[in-house]
Amino acid sequence: MSGDGGPGKRRGLGRLVAAFGYSCAGLAAAWRGEAAFRQEMGLLAVAVPLALFLGRNGVDRALLVGSVLLVPVVELLNSAIEAVVDKASPERHELARRAKDMGSAAVLFALIAAVAVWACVLA
Repeated sequence: MSGDGGPGKRRGLGRLVAAFGYSCAGLAAAWRGEAAFRQEMGLLAVAVPLALFLGRNGVDRALLVGSVLLVPVVELLNSAIEAVVDKASPERHELARRAKDMGSAAVLFALIAAVAVWACVLA
């Protein structure tokens, strides 16, 4: 339910433009409010050119870049979970803590996967 009426009320190109705007707003919110996201974008800025240089072929490059791109994707989902949990349950609750911890664990696994892919491809 972003914006005026949401993308469900639009059709065709208007819907795509609106969805793109909502995505940009989400990226801006993550940039402003999430230090981990900013750090991961810094990692991305270094790792993508490095991946393009170090990859021996298209598959290597795709694996290296894709594994690093996965990290901010999971971070965005984790941040969205945290925002919804904070809105729905501002008081401390075991289920809220569990949801946030699971989101954090997902980010950890994305980072581990990226490191594993880089180690395998570059070994």
